[in-house]
Amino acid sequence: MTAARPFDVPQHYLGGIALRLLAMLSLSLMFVLVKLIDAAGIHIVESLFWRQAIVLPMLVAWAMTHGGLSLYRTNRLGTHARRAMMGLTGMALNFGGMIFLPMAEATTINLSVPIFAVIFAAIFLGERTGWQRGSAVIVGFLGVLVVLNPTTVVSSGFAGEHGMGTLIALAGAIMTALITIQVRDLARTESPMAIVFWFSLISLVPLGLALPFVMTAHSPAEWALLAGLGVLGAVVQMALTGALRLAPVAVVMPMDYSSLLWSIACGWYFFGTLPADTTWVGAPLIIASGLFIAWREHRLHIERQKDITA
Repeated sequence: MTAARPFDVPQHYLGGIALRLLAMLSLSLMFVLVKLIDAAGIHIVESLFWRQAIVLPMLVAWAMTHGGLSLYRTNRLGTHARRAMMGLTGMALNFGGMIFLPMAEATTINLSVPIFAVIFAAIFLGERTGWQRGSAVIVGFLGVLVVLNPTTVVSSGFAGEHGMGTLIALAGAIMTALITIQVRDLARTESPMAIVFWFSLISLVPLGLALPFVMTAHSPAEWALLAGLGVLGAVVQMALTGALRLAPVAVVMPMDYSSLLWSIACGWYFFGTLPADTTWVGAPLIIASGLFIAWREHRLHIERQKDITA
């Protein structure tokens, strides 16, 4: 029998799935607010600041009811700082992709994160890919190329909102995949809540320094949008963390693909946009690739556990 890890809690698969679905719905609604806030002329730096600033008090309140701030004690502040800067960059790129692209296209490109994560895990962590996951990565890349429609983007000289948006969204997906590698390393010694806490706290430093240069007066409606952005961001963070505490990654990760359904619905309802034809073709390839990678990771995890207990 293996010893329990410090952060193990009783598993509840249905609860984990429900929280992951809640996170995806909240994420789609949060990106609706990102687009509305940009349309109101509010600078993206201010959006990022309030996105993080409202999360932090909630994390502090949670810690005070679960043993105190000592839960966030760390000996890896430098690693947290590096993760925070990467996370801030990735968040800015993801916000930018949502601003320049219709929601469904931006979301579909972001669903390619597991594909890039497999590649980076092989490069930086030396993880073996194998022909099965390698084939899934190739299929996923084909899906990404279909959604990006590089012929149209290149012919426009990367000009215009759509061409620029595809590049920004793709950069956001790549950065998010790099962050997953960093978080995987941090998770060896840090709890999920501690990782979120230090990300929120450290990222507020550069955002707070930049805020006075971009902040403007807001109407009550604009303040409501910013407050909603922060609250939904907090719900996303808490739900994602809670889902991973209640169920394994391989169980909850497939729920991420529900975000495409939410983004299609939100894009149509709030902005009157529907996915391009290329999205309908490329999205199934990306989703199939991601689901296979998740299933393969689950099987490998079971095999490793059998080897440990043998």
